[in-house]
Amino acid sequence: MFKNRVFPIIIVLVLVLISCGNKTNDISKTTETEKSELTTIDSKTETILVGANNTSQYLSLLKGKRVGIVANQTSVIFKSDNNQYTHVVDSLLALNIDVKQVFAPEHGFRGNADAGEVVKDGIDTKTKLPIVSLYGKNKKPTKAQLADLDIIVFDIQDVGARFYTYISSLHYVMEACAEAKIPILILDRPNPNGHYIDGPILEMTHKSFVGMHPIPVVHGMTIGEYAQMINGEYWLANGIKCELTVIPIKNYTHKKPYSLPIKPSPNLPNDVAINLYPSLCFFEGTNVSAGRGTSGQFQVYGSPFLDKDDYTFKFVPQPNVGAKYPKHKGEICYGEDLRDLKTSSMLNLDYLIRAYNNSVGKQKFFNDFFTKLAGTKQLQQQIENGISENDIKASWEKGHAEFKTMRSKYLIYD
Repeated sequence: MFKNRVFPIIIVLVLVLISCGNKTNDISKTTETEKSELTTIDSKTETILVGANNTSQYLSLLKGKRVGIVANQTSVIFKSDNNQYTHVVDSLLALNIDVKQVFAPEHGFRGNADAGEVVKDGIDTKTKLPIVSLYGKNKKPTKAQLADLDIIVFDIQDVGARFYTYISSLHYVMEACAEAKIPILILDRPNPNGHYIDGPILEMTHKSFVGMHPIPVVHGMTIGEYAQMINGEYWLANGIKCELTVIPIKNYTHKKPYSLPIKPSPNLPNDVAINLYPSLCFFEGTNVSAGRGTSGQFQVYGSPFLDKDDYTFKFVPQPNVGAKYPKHKGEICYGEDLRDLKTSSMLNLDYLIRAYNNSVGKQKFFNDFFTKLAGTKQLQQQIENGISENDIKASWEKGHAEFKTMRSKYLIYD
């Protein structure tokens, strides 16, 4: 079972460590220390070792190269345990790897920008490395931004949901690298929702940045596996392929629970939120709040339009870190508290269906964003027509079977 851990201490550590250019000891001493720590970790066969930790497999690929890296606050190399780590950019610089620039996805390099907030280019104050936003003027690296690079490293912690935009950034980085004939190196990390597959398959007529490929909402793949699928299914523009190397995770299977030591984005503060995210994110396409502007982001939901006799739990969204302008700011929202929920291995539609059925003014319940999240118009139509959750899920079975067959070709882990 996942541990419901909160991250106040880790957030402080992240703010310190991710400010690239932390003080480092003599490089030779640091290297020996890291080797000793990694050996200790690896000797514990039950311990998951992320791709970034497997330095012996990729440092030789970076030596003498001009390196760009796609990174955020989750891009770390762990030390003796998952509560001690160094940002991968700091480690590469300490090892004399020629890192030229950092590319930042949605939420920014430090991971503190709101969902959908434009992230600006900048300069890291400690290392003076240029930070290039992939969630601002362009979502795909330009030729000019890649001109002085020999290789791109991609190291981002994902949560395994189609509409979580890090995999969309992955697509565009792969496409830009393929066009520029630059290899891409992926440092793989576990998928905390990798233990199941669920949700409607995206129809390509509804392709957007929150859904780019014909996969279910919960795809059960790591970033590395998913990259192999993008390449193998010729999903890049004009069917091109990029030169791809995946540094795998050690001691990992899709059924092995993984508690994220660092929150992957501002509104996924703990394991419960990450586990509920595929289910509750649908509320982003409705007039129901998914808890942004509270301390229970993606663990509670509610709305002023839900019946307070049916929903006894209530909350009032207020601006906070990661939610400057929360939905229903300052209004009482009636809904449900899911913070004590145990780990789920399914996408739960009951929350959505129940909220729709109990909402005042059903014609205003859904907005245009819902179809982008669902990847199909059918789900909204099924809910509006009173189709049961079981029957809705039955309509996904054929698509899931076809996806699992395709997926099997790209799996790295059992």
